[in-house]
Amino acid sequence: MSTPTPVSDFPVDTDDLQVTFDDVSAAAARLHGIANETPVMTSRTVDARTDATAFFKCENFQRVGAFKFRGGYNALAQFSDAQKEQGVIAYSSGNHAQAIALAGRLLDIPATIVMPENAPEVKLSATRGYGAEIVPYDPETTVREELAAEIAEERDLTLIPSFDHPDVVAGQGTAGLELLQEVSGLDTLLVCCGGGGLLSGCALSADALAPDCRVIGVEPAAANDAERSFETGTLHEVTHPDTIADGARTRHLGKVTFPLVLEYADDVVSVSDEAILRAMHLLWERMKIVVEPTGALATAALLEGAVDVTDQRVGVLVTGGNADLEKAGEWFGNL
Repeated sequence: MSTPTPVSDFPVDTDDLQVTFDDVSAAAARLHGIANETPVMTSRTVDARTDATAFFKCENFQRVGAFKFRGGYNALAQFSDAQKEQGVIAYSSGNHAQAIALAGRLLDIPATIVMPENAPEVKLSATRGYGAEIVPYDPETTVREELAAEIAEERDLTLIPSFDHPDVVAGQGTAGLELLQEVSGLDTLLVCCGGGGLLSGCALSADALAPDCRVIGVEPAAANDAERSFETGTLHEVTHPDTIADGARTRHLGKVTFPLVLEYADDVVSVSDEAILRAMHLLWERMKIVVEPTGALATAALLEGAVDVTDQRVGVLVTGGNADLEKAGEWFGNL
């Protein structure tokens, strides 16, 4: 397991936050009629196991199968005519890739996606299917951010990162906004955390709509840079984290997201890959929903007791359903 290490010379200014709840509200208006208003589901089995009342916001039923469509579309919808003509570039292991690819197709914007060679085939295939050009790279030898920046400069493309962008954060926050508008009186909101875009946006929504609700990020134990960063107030990074949750293999929080997490989130916790698999299995078997490993992070924290939610009303973000079905036997075989 890689150990998170501090990042030197990283500015953290919680007095100069780049996203507000007004931005989330504007994103919601932009996404109305475009993004799916995903269902909120409940489970008596989960409630009995946790001594809580849980409400699952099922973003696995979002377009492209993940919440990432919200932020991707919100960002591209604000391109100038010149940006639209020149095109967009992004880097992603899969869900942001699909989001940018589909948003580009809907808005007639050419999309180029930098993707790791070992990305799940289901995500590679879907990204190609939406019409994007894929540029593969070896994650062991290539820094994806640097490669994408080089291509963006060469081709005069607009780079939209997977989490560290104000319009992306605002779009992701609409998932939390919808949940909080539908379910009142939440005591705790559990949100998966990779680069912090969803956590930042949902925390902004909770601060505006349910200020007494705790917002807690959840990440894999093998990639717990955000947990360490939140604890210390200093940005930490982890290199090549080895976790089944491919959507949370980010190196660190960003210049946009880290100050927002510090300002609006209440905690960040981590769960093991084994706990993620157990949560996936329950979601598949008892709730009949297909969820990918990263999508089960918040559920894992709930089921494993990583956060005390006894007698509470708990919101749980189920963030994606792009699971590699061929690996299901491997995943669940030893549970």
